[in-house]
Amino acid sequence: MPNANLESVTTLTFDIFGTVLDLEGSLVPPLNLLLKNCDAPPTLTGEKVWAQWRLRQRIEQYQDNMLMLGHSGYLTVKRKALMYTLRSLKVDFRPEHLDEFMKAYQLLTPFKDAVDGLIRLSNKYRLVMLSNGEQHYLEHLAKNRIGIDFDSILSAETVSQFKPHPSVYRFAAKTLNLEPQHVMMVAAHSFDILGARHSGFRGAYVNRYDLPYDESDYVPDVITQDFYGLCETLEV
Repeated sequence: MPNANLESVTTLTFDIFGTVLDLEGSLVPPLNLLLKNCDAPPTLTGEKVWAQWRLRQRIEQYQDNMLMLGHSGYLTVKRKALMYTLRSLKVDFRPEHLDEFMKAYQLLTPFKDAVDGLIRLSNKYRLVMLSNGEQHYLEHLAKNRIGIDFDSILSAETVSQFKPHPSVYRFAAKTLNLEPQHVMMVAAHSFDILGARHSGFRGAYVNRYDLPYDESDYVPDVITQDFYGLCETLEV
């Protein structure tokens, strides 16, 4: 392994939504159908809604953490964020429109590089899903959408917090019976790597969206563009 600091890593924990699963590719087509059903102006596209919606999702999760409201539910947060976004864009929707749209979350598609990479990485590391999603939902996605037999599936719901709250990473290390430095968090979102590094994990930032990392002392150990690059860096 090129980086001596990573020689102790035995386990990789993975963010799922946006890192392994292609949220934009999976959700923009049903977003376009939602907008059509709501008689939104044709200039408003699913891509434009997604760009605002994805940012609002993070605010909803941060609010829950800051106000100590607990883990209100991954899909519940996404729905609330979408309602806010549609209202801000002056889209007139009905509850049944959202009910139909939210079914798309059961059909999320993984990135090919992620599936290929997970298979390769399993030859060297213990693979763990560490996600904000609910336990039963994560198990469905692992079995029916990703098709990877993870060694463990851990939900932030268990500690009633959303990542990047430190309790989520501490819970993972304790559950896995590992010291934090033996675990590397793999995520396409810098906030997740920042939270993991703050909690003593190693960190691999899969920067598939070409975004800058946060201004922080808790920097990733590895930065790659996709899972193929991660495998090459980790010599798998």
